[in-house]
Amino acid sequence: MDSGEYKQAAEKYIDTVYRAAYSCCKNKEDAEDAVQNVFIKLMTADTEFTDDEHMKRWLIRCAINECKNNYKSFWHRNKVSFDDMTAEPSYSDKTEQTSEVMAALMTLPKNYSAVVHLYYYEGYSVKEISKILDVSESNVQIRLMRARNKLKSILKEA
Repeated sequence: MDSGEYKQAAEKYIDTVYRAAYSCCKNKEDAEDAVQNVFIKLMTADTEFTDDEHMKRWLIRCAINECKNNYKSFWHRNKVSFDDMTAEPSYSDKTEQTSEVMAALMTLPKNYSAVVHLYYYEGYSVKEISKILDVSESNVQIRLMRARNKLKSILKEA
């Protein structure tokens, strides 16, 4: 991949990759680290992308894997967090209601928040999400149903 293609891909997908990483990591700093590592992998990858959608899926999958690897690391398992969990990703069209939904979404377990993010914010179908996350379609549907129920109860309490 030459520098022009890389720059174009980075500009086009950085927000998508950040949101996917943030939905898994649930904090700004870890998400930023994951995004940086994903784009380093893109720069050094020998993968031939068939189209833009293929590259987008590859980047999202890499972001999710980076977050998982971060949580597996010795350092992450043994650190004491001082992070405040009120940080939110920078979405261009924030409203008060969207902020409430995003705050509720961030309280969900990461396997639920990732599925909700990919389905509602990125517009992927259940079949596409199952390929991205490498789980069955029925598992994606179950996660979506459970996430919706949890979000509904969280938002009713608020």
